[in-house]
Amino acid sequence: MSLGMAVGSSMVQAEPLDNTKAWSQRMVESEMVRFPQAWMMDWDEKPTWDYVHGLNLLAFSRVYEQTGDQRYFDYLKGYYDTLIDDKGNIATYKKEKFNIDMINAGKVLFFLYDQTGDKKYMLAADKLREQFDEHPRTSEGGFWHKQRYPYQMWLDGLYMGAPFYAEYIMRSGKTEQLDDVFLQFELIEKHLYDAKTGLPRHGWDESREQKWADNATGLSPHHWSRALGWYAMAMADVLDIVPPHLSKRAWLASRFENLMTQVVKYQHSTGTWYQVTDLGDRKGNYLEASGSAMLTYAMAKGVNLGVLPADFKKHAEKGFAGLVDQMISVDPQTNVITLEKVCEVAGLGGNPYRDGSFEYYMSEPIRPNDPKGVGPFILAAVELGK
Repeated sequence: MSLGMAVGSSMVQAEPLDNTKAWSQRMVESEMVRFPQAWMMDWDEKPTWDYVHGLNLLAFSRVYEQTGDQRYFDYLKGYYDTLIDDKGNIATYKKEKFNIDMINAGKVLFFLYDQTGDKKYMLAADKLREQFDEHPRTSEGGFWHKQRYPYQMWLDGLYMGAPFYAEYIMRSGKTEQLDDVFLQFELIEKHLYDAKTGLPRHGWDESREQKWADNATGLSPHHWSRALGWYAMAMADVLDIVPPHLSKRAWLASRFENLMTQVVKYQHSTGTWYQVTDLGDRKGNYLEASGSAMLTYAMAKGVNLGVLPADFKKHAEKGFAGLVDQMISVDPQTNVITLEKVCEVAGLGGNPYRDGSFEYYMSEPIRPNDPKGVGPFILAAVELGK
């Protein structure tokens, strides 16, 4: 089957996609129709080193491992070969910005090195690893989300940094350094939880200087399901990487089970989760695809790893069924699938200022096929297909 020919930045599709394939492959092939080259993902106009490409292409690598379809491998490799030279220099990456999001695309470098043996991928990983040596931290050692967001830890940042950091350490054989990875989770568990809901809030400002930060706790006002999803995926992926005999792995597994136990209390009858997780009855709130996909993936992976009780599988299956039933549409001519109801972006602070209010989370644009939903949808499909 041909996926068609690229014409400029659009795609002329030669024939309809095979709608009998697994959902993971259907979404991968739909993305390849939407974005003829991987750097075009997220509607980019030029190649950029970015976390969303890392998220989606990590999912592509998992589908390649399951299927062996060379087109998927060539597609994802093309992104990295466009941006990385033979010495491992990464175009558009600037360490001095100390943005933890920029670590995320590095996760696929280990896969590419294992597949090809090309040292440039590990040289690039070395450069990303160096960022942690100088990355600014809170007083207790937590990585700031970005240099321009001082003294702040966001749930998102754990997914961006911790799994890459853990895998790099495992490959270097310096397992004592894993304490620094676990420390990041320890600080989230210490500072970000809301006793009333049993869930962590989106962000925490140690300095209490941000307008969104509570004067007493430093916490942002609300739970955002995608932030919970980033954090849950970080936990699941690190648990997959670090060795079982470490006592801190057992601690992380217990905290992961605690988080998932609270999360399922807020799962809607359709299987999905609301944009603001705990306020489903509040006017304007909506069921959102990216947080739902991330939580579904983390739950399914936790069961597959044996760190969550088998009972959680039914919640993961319900989550995925909700995504397919409520949030997937299919083009009848091409069989290209679309993931609807994805919040485009949400953050805290910045300019214009994001105050973390309920109204703020409702105001962010919703768009179809945002990669922050598509990647986790593919990952969830892969885990549930195991």
